[in-house]
Formats: sequence, C-alpha cells, structure tokens
Amino acid sequence: MNALHALPEWAAILVALCLLAGALITLAGTIGLTRFPTFYQRIHAPTLGTSFGAAFILVASMIYFSVSEARPVLHELLILIFVTITTPITLMLLARAALYRDRAEGHDVAADAVEAERGETTGH
Repeated sequence: MNALHALPEWAAILVALCLLAGALITLAGTIGLTRFPTFYQRIHAPTLGTSFGAAFILVASMIYFSVSEARPVLHELLILIFVTITTPITLMLLARAALYRDRAEGHDVAADAVEAERGETTGH
C-alpha cells in the first residue's frame, strides 16, 4: 500500500478541493490574459491567478504531505511567501516599463485605454 491509499478520506477530499480551486483560479487568470484588450489590463489577471492559484495548490501540498508523513510540512510556506512578494513587484515593474515606453513614443495611455473600453462595449 502506498501513501496515497493510506491518506484519510477527509484529507483526500480537502487536497482535491484545494487543487481544483487552485487550477480553476490559475485558468481564470490565463483566460484573462488572452481576453483583455490592452497590455495594462492583461497584466492584472495572471498576477491574481498566479498568487491565489499557487496559494491553493501549496495548501493542498502542505495538507497532503503533513498527513502522509504524520508531521507538519511547512516548506511550501517559503514558496508562498516568495510568490506573494515577487508577483506584485514583477507586475509593477512591467507596468512602469510599458508606461515609460508608451510615453517615450508619444502615446497617450489614458486616451488609448478609454478608446479600447469604448471599442469593447460597442462591439468594434
């Protein structure tokens, strides 16, 4: 018998639910990346998908290995802290670089965003 068969039913259900939630949230972020019209809108969805999706998947890993090894396994907390800190910083740096580039090229970012919003609502 392997560790998967020795896992209690409550833990297996909890791990499965956390994995499913993490996968769905990550999928939603990925779909948002492809569906939003502007770069500034696109960078928001995967950031949330990465942070929250990874959190649920890491919680599932913590539960599985803590129950199967009969001791607390908290290594995943370091990964979660790293992802939580680095993802927003990366988002901010990407947005600032894009904004700098757009301003250097003479694009009015605010007007482009309004135009994209109007085109999205009118179906153009």
